[in-house]
Amino acid sequence: MPDATTRPRLAPSGAPRPPVRMIHLGPGAFARAFVVPWVEQAGGWGITGISLRAAATRDALRCQDYVYTAVETGPDGAIPRQIEALRDILVAPEDSAAVLAAMADPDIRIVSLTITEKGYCHDPATGRLNPGHPDIVHDIASDLPRSAPGVLVCALALRRAAGTPPFTVLSCDNLPGNGAVTRGVVLAFARLVDPALADWIAAEVRFPSTMIDRIVPATTPDDIDQISALLNVKDKSPIKHEPFRQWVIEDDFPTGRPDLARHGVQMVADVAPFEAMKLRMLNGTHSALAYLGYLAGHMTVADAVADPALAHFIRHLWHHEIIPTLTAPPDTSLPDYADALMTRFANPAIRHSTWQIAMDGSQKLPQRILGTLADRRDAGHDAPGLMLVVAGWMRYVSGMDEGGQAIDVRDPMADRLRALARADDPVAALLSVEDIFDPALAARIAAPLRDIHADLLQHGARAMARRIAT
Repeated sequence: MPDATTRPRLAPSGAPRPPVRMIHLGPGAFARAFVVPWVEQAGGWGITGISLRAAATRDALRCQDYVYTAVETGPDGAIPRQIEALRDILVAPEDSAAVLAAMADPDIRIVSLTITEKGYCHDPATGRLNPGHPDIVHDIASDLPRSAPGVLVCALALRRAAGTPPFTVLSCDNLPGNGAVTRGVVLAFARLVDPALADWIAAEVRFPSTMIDRIVPATTPDDIDQISALLNVKDKSPIKHEPFRQWVIEDDFPTGRPDLARHGVQMVADVAPFEAMKLRMLNGTHSALAYLGYLAGHMTVADAVADPALAHFIRHLWHHEIIPTLTAPPDTSLPDYADALMTRFANPAIRHSTWQIAMDGSQKLPQRILGTLADRRDAGHDAPGLMLVVAGWMRYVSGMDEGGQAIDVRDPMADRLRALARADDPVAALLSVEDIFDPALAARIAAPLRDIHADLLQHGARAMARRIAT
């Protein structure tokens, strides 16, 4: 068998590829493991990806004509599938004009996004556009934007000027009310540059909300070698993902959409119950495992839930602190969903790094943990498990683990958070960051959180998880 450097490269199968009718901002691992395969399955819609930052994905895939392999990975083995709906990737920093021209094309009906929470240039605590964000400041002064709100507004302005109907904007990121958040930041940016354009967007453009769910770990060099060996073809940018997938979409697409419902996507009138369930039960406990698991020395989610103390703690969070804050979506058992999540977390074939999940915690904490914590307090109940997660985040962003080893903290606010976490009173210092913590909530949790944080520093993550879940 030829080795990975000499075997032939992946190439299109020769079947006709669909015309491009959809743009996707952020063609990273999740989009290529979830959005693109599902759109391909529906048929008839090709996708152009747009990277707002780096060229790495484009550079890896261009020599393969943007064909790649998505590998379903579970306890019973690997199932590869060749994906061909991605037709091109444009890199905004290289040619913003080409990006805007592609988005202004009348054939484009949908612009979807997986740009992570920080890509919305908003204040996580409020969900509103941050006009002082460096990318927003740049875009207000430039005709060639680099932020997602700026790119969307400039492309919509071109369509309006040409008399072309607007595209539908479809956020697929882990934000509560992601459609409303996207609409809010787009309108706020538009009002800063052209109030009349903002009025047109408000009247004409749809921003349906979504809930997306599939665990997709970062692809490693070993994954690339293993998948190329499996295929006997060199794939420079394959994707691994778990078998499970769920996509719930608010059905509001005036200019058309792929027939996703025929392939299992739930098209609904109200996404909110599904969204809250997933954000709090999956993403919330993912963050809990990321911070407490990393501090306890576990490098993956599967390793963390194999630790009885952490597994018991996660079950405590679900059944005693998270589920009581939720309204179950139609035909859904929240305890059954929790059981299914634990099975997914324990999948040994998905090496989902706790360090990867811990990234950008300042952007994730409000919707994953703090909203649930606020609801518990509003109902008159304690939430020691959720406060331990917050304390774990505070310890993590200090940049030092329980063994005295440095942590490579990746966060837009990393330097600021590290300094605050090393203050004389780190809890008070971090709670003062209003971009993350609502001041009213911060005041209510300061005293008990200070006690839990002190105990965490003294006893460690595993011991504290065991104590709270007892």
